[in-house]
Amino acid sequence: MTDFPDIPDDIPVNDMIPDDNSDEYDQSDFRQTPHNLEAEQALLGAILVKNDAVAKVQDFLTPDHFINPAHQKIYHAALKLIEKGLIASPVTLKPYFENEDGLSEIGGAEYLARLAGAAISIINAAEYGQIIYQMYLKRQLINVGTDLVNDAYDHNIDKTAEDQIEKAEQQLYDLAERGSAEGGFKSFNKSAADAVGIIEMAFKRGGKLAGKTTGFDSINKHIGGLHKSDLMILAGRPAMGKTALATNIAFNTARVCRDDAALGISAEESRGAVVAFFSLEMAADQLAARILAEQSGLSAQDLRQGKLSQDQFNKLARTAQDLEELPLYIDDSPALNIGALMTRARRLKRQHGVGLVIVDYLQLLTGSRRGGRGPENRVQEISEITRGLKGLAKELQIPVLALSQLSRAIESRENKRPLLSDLRESGSIEQDADMVTFVYRPEYYHKQTEPDPDTEAHLIWLEKGDKLEGRAEFIIGKQRHGPTGIIPLLFDASTTKFSDLPIADSYLPEQNA
Repeated sequence: MTDFPDIPDDIPVNDMIPDDNSDEYDQSDFRQTPHNLEAEQALLGAILVKNDAVAKVQDFLTPDHFINPAHQKIYHAALKLIEKGLIASPVTLKPYFENEDGLSEIGGAEYLARLAGAAISIINAAEYGQIIYQMYLKRQLINVGTDLVNDAYDHNIDKTAEDQIEKAEQQLYDLAERGSAEGGFKSFNKSAADAVGIIEMAFKRGGKLAGKTTGFDSINKHIGGLHKSDLMILAGRPAMGKTALATNIAFNTARVCRDDAALGISAEESRGAVVAFFSLEMAADQLAARILAEQSGLSAQDLRQGKLSQDQFNKLARTAQDLEELPLYIDDSPALNIGALMTRARRLKRQHGVGLVIVDYLQLLTGSRRGGRGPENRVQEISEITRGLKGLAKELQIPVLALSQLSRAIESRENKRPLLSDLRESGSIEQDADMVTFVYRPEYYHKQTEPDPDTEAHLIWLEKGDKLEGRAEFIIGKQRHGPTGIIPLLFDASTTKFSDLPIADSYLPEQNA
């Protein structure tokens, strides 16, 4: 074993690390804070001998990961010099530490030379870095556990047990993500292999679908399904059918997942996915009632009012029984913030392998820290939310579909078809999203323009209304991976169900950006 310079145990910087051989402690009762001073010394010595060693640890190791404050300062100073293109050595670092109290107590600037002199090779620099990082993680886990115990003992009426669980989960996930050695650059070879894998999956499906199915052939044809890591926005004015379309997609994707699983098809190969639906506007039972109405073909209003015959009720019961095993999970918690949503999505990913997250709707989410109610703060808050949703999609490697309201400006113009500029409150929605889509029902606005009866204009209005009845448009306003355009759909208002038009009527005209 290489002899590294000793750090006296009686100096302040190491009060937190007791001597294993001290009689002051009963080793059977005392548990040391996780640390490895020799690994810290070995890494610093390797860096001072050859600065290239820092490249092996720089992506995941920060000064805070060292337990010894003097080592933190040495590593920090070395990084600064190397980043400026200068050499970090005992000679170049000496001026920075000549008057450093913490370092003077362990030998001053001479300690730097002793570190470099005791180092033999930089080959194991990455392993030393991992040891230091693992010790840091263990210390942080102890802190999380301590906080968890203290919070549990705190009888604060405003802090529920569920809040404390979410806080602990958030801390653990933040800890897992922070400084991961797996981050940073990927070789083109690895990236190309991943891309070929996705293309191969689409090839095996006849070129029709690369991602998870929406359940609509016309939509799948032009977007290739819902792709992992993508944030997709579905926007529209009230009464356009945003929630209905999102519910249809959720059901379709979950049903295919269930059916594929029954056939022995793996989750990776399946066109479907386990779905997490965050419903901030509607209660879970209302959302379930919609799905039951869609699949049973019964009027949603009749279901709400209980206006059913015995045969209709039996049909509803059979539909409910058929959907019992549907892998669709609904969270209807009100006033959810983006941090809590991300925590719950991660938990569902771990427990049930969720493959699609749907949020209804974006403006009902709050930021992690609300700093006021002014319009500027709200814009910043929406930006935080969209960045969080995009980050969640990339982290979990799943598509995220977020619904969004449109501004009232659309009501004041003659052409009601939505545009990207109608997105409400923040340009970050368009910026962060991989795809921005709209749902539009011209029939809704046409009904508001009824002229006086018994006039020629009224006859023309009726004729146009017949052509628009049940028609809806799925508008692709932005798509990073393909064309924009309009896809026509059918909408049954009584059952809140969308469906494809006959193939002969389908079209997707290009739109100018």
